[in-house]
Amino acid sequence: MPMQISFVKIGFWRDVVMALYKNNTELFQVRRGILGFVYNFLDQIRNCFRSCGRGGKFSLFTNRGLLFCVFVLAVLCLISLAAFGLGMHFHGKLEPNMLPWREMRKDIIAHDVPDRPTKKPRRQRFFPCEVAFKDSVDLLSEPKDFLNFTHFSLGYMETEKKASHIDAHEPRFGGHQTLEEREQSFFAVNQTVHCGFVRGAEGFPSTGFDLKEEDRKYMSACRVVVSSCIFGSSDFLRRPTSRLMSEYSKKNVCFVMFVDEETLSTLSKEGNAPDDGGFVGLWKLVVVKNLPYTDMRKTGKVPKFLSHRLFPSSRYSIWLDSKLRLATDPMLIIDHFLWQTGSEYAISNHYTRHCVWDEVLQNKRLNKYNHTAIDEQFSFYQSDGLTKFDPSDPNTPLPSYVPEGSFIVRAHTPMSNLFSCLWFNEVDRFTSRDQLSFAFTFLKLKRMNPDKPFHLNMFKDCERRSLVKLFHHREPYVPPPPKIS
Repeated sequence: MPMQISFVKIGFWRDVVMALYKNNTELFQVRRGILGFVYNFLDQIRNCFRSCGRGGKFSLFTNRGLLFCVFVLAVLCLISLAAFGLGMHFHGKLEPNMLPWREMRKDIIAHDVPDRPTKKPRRQRFFPCEVAFKDSVDLLSEPKDFLNFTHFSLGYMETEKKASHIDAHEPRFGGHQTLEEREQSFFAVNQTVHCGFVRGAEGFPSTGFDLKEEDRKYMSACRVVVSSCIFGSSDFLRRPTSRLMSEYSKKNVCFVMFVDEETLSTLSKEGNAPDDGGFVGLWKLVVVKNLPYTDMRKTGKVPKFLSHRLFPSSRYSIWLDSKLRLATDPMLIIDHFLWQTGSEYAISNHYTRHCVWDEVLQNKRLNKYNHTAIDEQFSFYQSDGLTKFDPSDPNTPLPSYVPEGSFIVRAHTPMSNLFSCLWFNEVDRFTSRDQLSFAFTFLKLKRMNPDKPFHLNMFKDCERRSLVKLFHHREPYVPPPPKIS
């Protein structure tokens, strides 16, 4: 073993001397000759030990050879102390291309180690947590007078009232709400508000989101709704996990997926063509024609926020983004997040961000929307009273000012419907990034109606993850570049 270690060390010093010889091209010829001599000297020693290794026993050495090896080791120690232990001494300064010993040694070691690719930082992972649902929907019963929240009459703007609006602007799905009308709409009183589906005057074309009459008839009979949407073939069709749905929900809950004609064609090619009744599994596919916005994200806010308009007879609705697959019975969800908490609206908090200031920065950092449009919206909200989220404030009305808006549970009460209309109007007026407008809408509604509470339950994001299975959105198709002949 000692002989093997010495053999390795001699090989190392031999390589070091060779590196000195190659790097120090500006040395005097005498010193270059010395290095050459030392290199040859160490090479002979290395051969000596190699022959020893082949022999296997020290007894094969002659006395002369043994003395020679001892002498070599002594010389090697002197060279180490003189040249490297005390630092090599040269007259004058080192030339730019001459490496000091410590740097040269690093260079020798690094030369033999291949470059390793830099690892990307691991993304933080989030996990579901346990939710104490009841064992069966058979044990559920709606609490008596549950929907007896704040009462007032809420109507919706069907057509533009003022002729000047029609003369000055083309009809819009969201209408042309003035700032004065916007301010008045936040009061929870008997009123008529803008809430999408605004038609133009006679003779003007439809403003969008056109449905077949047979689909309207089906939707008008729904009492409990689970809805989602796919526009622009942005996602795959993710069917609710049928084995986890109760027979009661399969018979009494409407599962409606809104799609455009492009998405319907894509889904059909992928083996998800609807049957004669328009169903694919539990989903009832409802085709939307004449989309109201060129921005597909903004179009998706129509079924997300305006379920009370699309399903006028419904008492409860659940919204889930198309990237989610429902894995919990909807009646158990309504019972847990609304009935047991006495809430009329439930949405989860964001998993990392809680302040709108942080959400603004993140949207701009990831280029989620035009930066100027985001700044204009944010400045408008700040001038209208939006404040930073303070987790240390015991009077903070919500555990977070930024929601994870992919899953919403609602009772269709007047206050819940008003909040949904107000939130939609902010998205219609500003950007489609609804997480920027949630806190402003909620806080302003609360501030302007101090004696009329809005019972909103913001639950934990880990609970949301236990209700659904999360997928990534479909990657957009990028055509291959044309071949150059």
